[in-house]
Amino acid sequence: MTGMVVAQPAAAADPAGYQNVRINEVTSSNSDTVELYNTGSTAVSISGWKMSDDSFSPQSFSPSAGTVPAHGFVTFDSPKGLGDSDKLVIYTSGGTVVDRVEWATGKAKPAMARCGGDGTGAWVTTTAAATFGAANAAGCPASLPAASQVRINEVTSDGADTVELYNGGSSAVSIGSWKYVDSDTGHSAASVSSSSPSTTSIPAGGYATFASTLGLGDNDSVFLTDGNGNTVDSVTWATDGAKPSDERCANGTGTFRTATTATLGGANSCSGSGGGGTGGGGQLLGGGGSLTSGCTPEAPTGTASAPAGTSAWPGGLDVTIADNVCAFTTSTGPEGRDVSGLGFDPANPSVLWAAKNKNWLFKLVKSNGKWIPDASWSATGKQIRFLGGSGEPDSEGLTVGANGHLYVTSERDNTKNTVPKDTIMEFDPAAGGSTLTPIHQWDMTSQFPQLDTGSKDDANLGFEGVAYVPDSWLTTSGWVDPLTGAAYNPANYPLHGSGLFFAGLEWDGTLHAYGLNSDGTFTTFGAISTGKASVVDVTFDAGTQRIVATCDNACGETHTFLKVDAAGAIVPDVTYTNPAVMPVDNLEGFALAPTSTCVNGSREAVWTDDGIYGFGSGSSSYGHALYSGTFPC
Repeated sequence: MTGMVVAQPAAAADPAGYQNVRINEVTSSNSDTVELYNTGSTAVSISGWKMSDDSFSPQSFSPSAGTVPAHGFVTFDSPKGLGDSDKLVIYTSGGTVVDRVEWATGKAKPAMARCGGDGTGAWVTTTAAATFGAANAAGCPASLPAASQVRINEVTSDGADTVELYNGGSSAVSIGSWKYVDSDTGHSAASVSSSSPSTTSIPAGGYATFASTLGLGDNDSVFLTDGNGNTVDSVTWATDGAKPSDERCANGTGTFRTATTATLGGANSCSGSGGGGTGGGGQLLGGGGSLTSGCTPEAPTGTASAPAGTSAWPGGLDVTIADNVCAFTTSTGPEGRDVSGLGFDPANPSVLWAAKNKNWLFKLVKSNGKWIPDASWSATGKQIRFLGGSGEPDSEGLTVGANGHLYVTSERDNTKNTVPKDTIMEFDPAAGGSTLTPIHQWDMTSQFPQLDTGSKDDANLGFEGVAYVPDSWLTTSGWVDPLTGAAYNPANYPLHGSGLFFAGLEWDGTLHAYGLNSDGTFTTFGAISTGKASVVDVTFDAGTQRIVATCDNACGETHTFLKVDAAGAIVPDVTYTNPAVMPVDNLEGFALAPTSTCVNGSREAVWTDDGIYGFGSGSSSYGHALYSGTFPC
């Protein structure tokens, strides 16, 4: 039977989005459990997938589900034991390497997990019981080891096969003994020091690049280990996903996406359209337009990393620029910057209120996908004054009270900007005229003497955001009144209305709770730690039943959701980063639409870029203040 050709079965096609599935947690204790996490925005089938370790060839496993949902988890127990010092590799049914993690003796007990974001964080040994099937944050240490602050930040398979590392920590990290390998299981690990590294010691906030001696293909991976054999980081990309490069967005912390231009050795541009490697990254949509006369974007300053244990954004990965270019130019702010506070009207969620520094309020409505000033209220915004009609409040945050009035924070009078004036003002938005004066005003300046230094910079670190929190939530949640040591009883404060106001202090990231009395006095309930260095906005989200404290690039663009714990204290619950496609700027305002607006399990989230800088000159986001995304219902 010479000449007969025997047909070979075709290899199974890899499922769409397979590169978004990451090993997220593993333990070599007892059940030898493995957790997978999907960083992508669509579910991924893992039917027929296999795993191997140091001692056995790929084996089938029995997952808790056959599909990993978007931003979801699947667990399984290793079909064979995992050792104290071992390696775990995950394969698609067609044999493509999906992800890989290695650990030295004892490092996977109680577990080894990604910390600083599920699916994207650094590999560290957990300090508490394993969190299989749930976010890793609860088991992560309070701070990451120095080596764990180093991330694969950019990679290209376009000729040079270069890998960029970024050190997001506060001290230099030596990488001379580190190794890496690609997805070819026949390759042995290569040393970084023999791969033409730009440096073998990465300074804090610095970069190192090296050229892979193994070659990087169109459908490949990079797995990085430290000198002890522990996995530091990894990235996987599908066909053509690393051309011209794949980059983390936000720089050093986010998921990977395909770049428009490679920036190896420097900060990532994050100006591409998504796709690419691990996590996909979504797309930044809309925007564009030429700056109007006088409109002057301002670059951000003071950028820092997200706190350890921060989780990836739980909503959609796509974000849309949601305003017209230079939409908020005013007579006292012709540069168009400084839109800071945001708040949806709970009674009419088609209305979004915005506060702009230098004493302006805007009532915004949606038109063709953009938030624009409601011309029936004012097409150009309304100015606000302090009680008596004087001054220029440095309006930063706002919230809508139970009476439908707007409560606005100011940290100083811009006519005397070296002097703090930390106040909360109540405005009736139904009042006529182009200028609004407060019905009531509460001045808390004397409580913060640390801001009264004669410096406009210190005076500018006062009340940045404010949230109205209903008494019903405080009582139902079991909040303990710090003034009495007993369960909060609203009846003890007959003039305060039906809720308290939580103001965020930019100076140190604390929240300050107040009862605002109808006679102009106020009751102080003390300070609450958010666990962050700064706060730029505060909101109460009835959907999650949480107070949300937002920090901009000073804390890695994060939102901390606070709850009432079993002891009756308000404490941080979970912290999320922004969607990876967003710029790392002074994003000072944040608002979540009420759950009454939910469609297909999602509702709108809106951010403000105080400096309207976006990704800089020439980008579609330059000159824009508002961004719109989605958050789960």
